[in-house]
Amino acid sequence: MPSIWRTLDGGTRRAIVLVSLAYTLIAASFGALAVSGGLPLWVPIVMSLTVFAGASQFATVGVVFAGGGPVAAVLAGLVLNARLLPFGFALADSFGSRWWSRLAGAHLLTDASVGFVLPHRDPARRRAAFWAGNIAVFLTWNAGVALGALAGDRVADTDALGLDAALPAILIALVLPALTSRDAPGRARRRAAPAGAALAVATTPLLPPGLPVLLALAALPLTLLGPRAGRNA
Repeated sequence: MPSIWRTLDGGTRRAIVLVSLAYTLIAASFGALAVSGGLPLWVPIVMSLTVFAGASQFATVGVVFAGGGPVAAVLAGLVLNARLLPFGFALADSFGSRWWSRLAGAHLLTDASVGFVLPHRDPARRRAAFWAGNIAVFLTWNAGVALGALAGDRVADTDALGLDAALPAILIALVLPALTSRDAPGRARRRAAPAGAALAVATTPLLPPGLPVLLALAALPLTLLGPRAGRNA
C-alpha cells in the first residue's frame, strides 16, 4: 500500500482521503442504526466485511426492520448492487490479470472506484488508483461500522447532521474532471451524462431505490453519436 500510494498524484490522494472520510461517517451511521434497531453487534460488522456495499447494506437492514423476510432483504441488496455491473466492465483492466486479484477487485468495487480511476489513462496509474482508493475505503468503512455499532443509537439520526449528502457531493466532484475534459472521450461523456442524470432524477419518485441508476444507462448510446456524425460529415 505505501508503494502504491507514492505513485499517485496529489489530486488522487486528496480524493481518496475525502471519500474515505465520507465513507467512515456514513459507515458509523449504518453501524449505529443496525444496533439501535435491535440487531446484534456482530451482524453489521460481519455484513460490512463480507458484503461491503453501503447502499445495499442500508436497504437490507431497512427491509428487515420493516418486517420483510430474508429473501426480500437479499433481493433489495441485489437490485441496488446491480448498478456496479457496468462499473466492473469499465474498470476491469484495473483489477489485474490473476483470478484472485479479479475476485478481490470485484469485492472492493464501489461507486467511488469510477472517480478514482476514470481520470487516468495510463494502465499502471489506473491500477494504483483503484487499489489504493478501494483498500482505503474498505478499511475506513469497516472501521466506521465497528465504531458506530459500539456507539449504539448515539449517532443514529444522520439526517440531522447532513451526512447523507456528503458522499454524493464528493462523488460529483470526482467525476467532473472526466466530464469537462476537451478530448473526444470527454465530449462523448458530456453527451450521455445529462441525459442519464435526467432519467435517474425523473424516475426516482416512481421506482424502487437502485433502479433509476440502472435506467440511466439507457443514455450510453449517446456516446456513439459524435464520432459517427463526424465521419459522415
